Amino acid sequence: MFPLRRNRRLRTNEAIRSLVRETIITPQDFLVPLFVVEGKGIKQEIASMPNYYRFSLDLLEHEVKELWSLGLKSVLLFVKVPDNLKDNKGTEALNPNGLMQRAIKTVKNVCPNMLVMTDVALDPYSIYGHDGIIENGQIINDDTAEVLAEMSLSHAEAGANFVAPSDMMDGRILNIREALEDNGYTDTGIMSYSAKYASAFYGPFRDALDSAPADAKEIPKDKKTYQMDFANRFEAIRETKMDIDEGADIVMVKPGLCYLDIVREIKNEVDVPVAVYQVSGEYAMLKAAAEKGWLDHDAVMLEQITAIKRAGADVIASYFAKDVVKLLS
Repeated sequence: MFPLRRNRRLRTNEAIRSLVRETIITPQDFLVPLFVVEGKGIKQEIASMPNYYRFSLDLLEHEVKELWSLGLKSVLLFVKVPDNLKDNKGTEALNPNGLMQRAIKTVKNVCPNMLVMTDVALDPYSIYGHDGIIENGQIINDDTAEVLAEMSLSHAEAGANFVAPSDMMDGRILNIREALEDNGYTDTGIMSYSAKYASAFYGPFRDALDSAPADAKEIPKDKKTYQMDFANRFEAIRETKMDIDEGADIVMVKPGLCYLDIVREIKNEVDVPVAVYQVSGEYAMLKAAAEKGWLDHDAVMLEQITAIKRAGADVIASYFAKDVVKLLS
């Protein structure tokens, strides 16, 4: 009781504050998203994501080397697919010499010990910008799940350590796990986007990959028939437990800051690592506010990342990863 217990004694100076700090951020917390494009010599800034870039494979090599030198040892690959290779069934996604497959090999060739995770979804390959095959104006779940399993197998064959299905089709984790097991890829992991919400925070990401849903009357105008309603809480736990039962090794909550209650709920319920994706809209908002001088960029960035880890994240996918690591060093 006061005055025998004075809590401020543990806040007197930075030395004591750092000594008793409960949540510590390290480079090992991060999964770094990387955007890949065809071509050569390309480092193309994404307009809605300042200081973030699309890389051609030759410059991807340089980026990966820099990440490793900073202690960042895990990447999550996304590809921007040329329009002429898009269709309704994700045919190009299964091309053994496709951009994703070559990107995996590029990373592994330049940095064999880098952990490579890959995005598994149809939207970058779809003429409609949706995560599934469309028939009669509807997203066809089971046919899509079969293609996702084939895509995952193709990524594993190229050398991916983990596949990361981000589509939210029902049953796709079991399909993927069975395909990997049946073909001898028993060590290939699955990081499932288990609680992926139909969020308004994804806009800049869709700019980065040109993967926004097409504006056409015959197709759904958004992704709300498969991504989760952001008003729901218990549904996230059900989805996550089902994915674990189907073979997911890591589960993810996406987006980040607005869903930290969900992160904590899931962390309390499961015994596998929990990932959080701090998404493009969260990144862009801070960049814009800092540019206006309204917020201290580095202070807010670090506070946000700490909040995500404090909520229970074991893995943080963040566009701020390099900035945070450089700041901490």
